[in-house]
Amino acid sequence: NLKRNISSLLRDELETHGVFLNYKRIKLPRTTQQLHKPIKDVGRLLNDIKAFNDNLYLCTLMTYALLLRPHREILSLTVGDFNKDFSLLSLNGDRVKSKKNRILPVPQFVQHELITRYDGCDASVNLFSRKRRTYHRDYFKNRWADYKKQTDMIEENQTIYSFRHTGAIRVFEKTGSLQKLQQVMGHSDMKVSLTYLRGLEVKQLDVEDLPGL
Repeated sequence: NLKRNISSLLRDELETHGVFLNYKRIKLPRTTQQLHKPIKDVGRLLNDIKAFNDNLYLCTLMTYALLLRPHREILSLTVGDFNKDFSLLSLNGDRVKSKKNRILPVPQFVQHELITRYDGCDASVNLFSRKRRTYHRDYFKNRWADYKKQTDMIEENQTIYSFRHTGAIRVFEKTGSLQKLQQVMGHSDMKVSLTYLRGLEVKQLDVEDLPGL
């Protein structure tokens, strides 16, 4: 991205003065990869969150089960984004980071939670404010900070996104398919999914794959 920006900003101006930059020679420092730690006991942690705050519970549940982004996609969800029995979720591309429409099946345990809360509600109602307005972008960030202060179940550097990372690991372990991981994560390119997978705590080799004596 840095090379592309330099090129677009400076190339024409420099070349009019006879200066030609060899962008391939620009060496950028490599960033150290951060390994995302999965949540070991998702069910136990979700139950603890549910006892603390119902909205935070529903957010983390859908972050894990539907692999949606909490602050961008989940926060703005309305009843009308689901079909009548809450078994299917449909999001327009303008509400998704990849800019592509997303249609996701809803697992039964999430479907049950949604029916219990919102069956019969108006389609325009936001899931969390229960009104036609959406909470501030930092709403879940603040709820998570409050939760962390009173629990010992969160490991260092674990965030709401850790539920998404854990869900991604489960999908890849169950399917072994990078293409399905791309689809469920809503990535615009398979290269993004591959890069994402490298940052997860996923066993990519079996001991039988390694050299023996």
